[in-house]
Amino acid sequence: MEERKIPQHVAIILDGNGRWAKKRMMPRTYGHVQGSKNVESICKAAYDMGISYLTVYAFSTENWKRPKSEVDTIMQLLNSYLKDCLETSKKNNMQVRVIGDKTGLPEEMQKKIAELEEKSAGNTGLHFQVALNYGGRDEIVRAVKKLAEKVKKEELQPDEITEEMLSGELDTKGIPDPDLMIRTSGELRLSNYLIWQLAYTEFYFTDVLWPDFDAKELEKAVDYYNGRDRRFGGI
Repeated sequence: MEERKIPQHVAIILDGNGRWAKKRMMPRTYGHVQGSKNVESICKAAYDMGISYLTVYAFSTENWKRPKSEVDTIMQLLNSYLKDCLETSKKNNMQVRVIGDKTGLPEEMQKKIAELEEKSAGNTGLHFQVALNYGGRDEIVRAVKKLAEKVKKEELQPDEITEEMLSGELDTKGIPDPDLMIRTSGELRLSNYLIWQLAYTEFYFTDVLWPDFDAKELEKAVDYYNGRDRRFGGI
């Protein structure tokens, strides 16, 4: 019997909180509350399965365009989550890292992120990345600007720039590219998520809304991953 393969790195687009709430005749904000609660259980399920890295898309650069009341609620939830995550990371030996343009977040949130990353840096369990104020194109532009600055200072020649150099300037520096990307709620698009890193990733789309996505659903996604015949280079 062929040994089951566990993806080293799983990336998830947490989608469907608003629709989940609407189905229950509740405000969209209620869905975000329940979706936030689901993150810790999926972190535990992922680690128990042997997944080493988990990255979730919590708030995109485009999410600022949502109604102010919804954005304010999400920001409050994220603030509360970051505070709770400090204790959770300690309890579960979890290393937490936030990717995205952190300078665009409220100052109080930036301080909590810095504290969380510093205090969890030595943990040896699940590597958990949270994408906040994140956009794949924005990430690439910021990385290119860093390389351009090195060229300007004559520390680097344009023809010396490689894929590895660009990867080294991304928010995910030092993190392996995802093996499996999951998007909940039935949407079939990437929504500007990890567009550089997902170049060779397997995609799994499910109609299950994020608050209902549990350990069994994660198992289904991994089973799908195992059924794929992964080949590279078009061979």
